[in-house]
Amino acid sequence: MTSGAFTAAYLELIPQLERITGKKFITLTTSVGTGESAIPSRLKRGEIVDVVIVADTLLRTFIQDGLVMAEPYVPLVRSVMAMAVRAGAPAPEISTVEALKQTLLKAESIAYSASVSGHYLTTELYQRLGIAQQVAAKSRLIGKGERVGAVIARGEAEIGFQQFSELLPVSGIAHITPLPAEVQKISVFSSGVAASTTNLELARLAISFLASSEATQAITKSGLEPINNQ
Repeated sequence: MTSGAFTAAYLELIPQLERITGKKFITLTTSVGTGESAIPSRLKRGEIVDVVIVADTLLRTFIQDGLVMAEPYVPLVRSVMAMAVRAGAPAPEISTVEALKQTLLKAESIAYSASVSGHYLTTELYQRLGIAQQVAAKSRLIGKGERVGAVIARGEAEIGFQQFSELLPVSGIAHITPLPAEVQKISVFSSGVAASTTNLELARLAISFLASSEATQAITKSGLEPINNQ
């Protein structure tokens, strides 16, 4: 199970993972999501899973709750937040904090994810910009595993925010732009072995590979910064 931020890199690395482990990898979900299909819900139900890759803060919660083993706990990548619009729409101006604020105020609708980026946007960034009351009503949570980019591409929201690596592969959107450095949210995504694993050693081997320099090219290509633990 992996959250969306690491999905593109993970999917590209599957052939190497299968070659190294000699096992076929089955992907149960590629989003933290919300509801019964969400990663937290599935882990709490005791679904059999070997490797879990999610935002570091969430993985630590899983460890505290006994859903993921304390070892190995391996930070894999750093990820930045970005904004996107529908393909063909004018490029929004967010090069400065003030420009970002004005773009948010002028937008007719704003989509955000159920993951760490959405939490930051609605509980921290809006407040820092002093626009929480003005934009709350036109902001929409995208849950149940759906990508913010897909909603933007269908024209159901004017602008959207998610991890850069989650927006990058989506067709039908454009002008994928990281937030200004002063208000950027850099998140770490980490991996661990689920308590329900049936193959501890192979799970450890998979995580070791994902944290190695051999995985760097796919990770960088996906818009993430590898931490390179090895």
